[in-house]
Amino acid sequence: MLSARELSYSQLPQEAQTWVNQRLKYTHGYGLVMSPVNRIASDGLPELYVKDIPPVSSANLPIQQPAIYYGEATNSYIFTGTTTDEFDYPSGDTNAYTRYSGAGGVPIPSIWHRLAYAYDQGSIQILISNYFTHQSRIHYYRQIQERVKHVAPFLQFDHDPYMVVIDGKLQWLLDAYTVSDRYPYAKPIAQMQLGDQVLKAGNGEAIVQDNLNYIRNSVKVLIDAYDGSLRFFVVDDTDPVLMTYRKIFPHLFEPTSAIPPTVKAHFRYPEDLFKIQARMYQTYHMSDPELFYNREDLWQLPQQTYEGNEVVMEPYYVIMRLPGEEKEGFMLIQPFTPSNKDNMIAWMAARSNSKDYGKLLLYEFPKKMLVYGPRQIEARIDQDPEISQQFTLWSQAGSKVIRGDLLVIPIDQSLLYVEPIYLRAEQGELPELKRVIVAYDQSVVMENSLEQALNAVFGGEQAGQKSPAIASSKMSALVRSALENYRQSQDALRQGNWAEYGRHQKELEKTLQQLSPSNE
Repeated sequence: MLSARELSYSQLPQEAQTWVNQRLKYTHGYGLVMSPVNRIASDGLPELYVKDIPPVSSANLPIQQPAIYYGEATNSYIFTGTTTDEFDYPSGDTNAYTRYSGAGGVPIPSIWHRLAYAYDQGSIQILISNYFTHQSRIHYYRQIQERVKHVAPFLQFDHDPYMVVIDGKLQWLLDAYTVSDRYPYAKPIAQMQLGDQVLKAGNGEAIVQDNLNYIRNSVKVLIDAYDGSLRFFVVDDTDPVLMTYRKIFPHLFEPTSAIPPTVKAHFRYPEDLFKIQARMYQTYHMSDPELFYNREDLWQLPQQTYEGNEVVMEPYYVIMRLPGEEKEGFMLIQPFTPSNKDNMIAWMAARSNSKDYGKLLLYEFPKKMLVYGPRQIEARIDQDPEISQQFTLWSQAGSKVIRGDLLVIPIDQSLLYVEPIYLRAEQGELPELKRVIVAYDQSVVMENSLEQALNAVFGGEQAGQKSPAIASSKMSALVRSALENYRQSQDALRQGNWAEYGRHQKELEKTLQQLSPSNE
């Protein structure tokens, strides 16, 4: 996980919120923090790969230009190249200062330029201030989503830009969409109950216009956090709408072949598009006309408990190995439940790895088999006497229990559920990871770490004792291997591939021999 250190003017004391401080002195954020998602420090706080100011990296990730002049929180205009130094970062008992040396901003070398901007911004200070020089620049439209909308107002943009580090520089990546409301025989988004939380951004605004019936993620935008420069990369050459825009603006879009590998490596499948696709698929997965007409097999997005409230479960990014595959991949996952029911019926995954980028996969569960959904797992957690007792004790001790997002992770033919538990003091804002809950098959355990929870479930150890209901880790691996070989042999049989069928049958026989009592 990565988070930029942007500057917040509201944190300045009221008496320090002067025009000079806001426009000339406090001009930029500085650096970032980065942590692995699967490890924590001993006190329950993140284990940081990049930390401190100036940034210190323990992951061989040097940051050569940490200043952030263009970001998500940069909502005001500022000036650089003035006679006063800019605040860079605190350093002991003093502060470090800097002067902007990038190509961003618009030059205002004369009194006439300043007069024009004084009128445009409604500020007499721009005209009468003594701090300006012939090298002064004004930086505006620094909020990156507002910035790209001024350059390409005919595109729609994802609600969630994300920062990456490329060649030591801080860059923002933002997904852009071509849209239309004129696609023949297509269902408008307005008919998908747009008011639902799943189709809204974090600020409550609609992700896209509700009358659209065509959307494609054909463009990725790279924004430099230091100078605000924009690069619009084409990632879908076959989009007919984008083809037209490229003819109108021949110099705006860079072809797919021009995307640097260091940039392409950070591409991820956009969440807003995936939400719309998942919502559409709740109905359009039905291929039987009669079922579709009667709406007999509608799906819905699951509910989960978050901070004591029932909320719609949103898709989440995860690194995992899909069933039947050899290597892990980075993907976006969304579970489904049947309409008005809580059991799991399917889950959808969108790949982000370069070779398979953009491919969607759907795994459906047999209707005759009960697979627990997120709300049912939450209920099992609440019903566990040891877990519920611990939650009650923590709540009485002046702390607030925060149950994080429930992750649904497929493992061969089963599902593993993982939920982090955080504690936050009532007067504090810094939550600490205290426990991890893992649910698998009939077992629900809560341990200090994910590793301990997995060992308790798959290793047969819980509270220092062996559980006869849970197989040993070796036995579990053999069972999963047997199931996988059987599945692959059946796939080969259906395809008429007798060589593959024979090979998997032999592997299955070896595994079954290892599982036999004589080999224990």
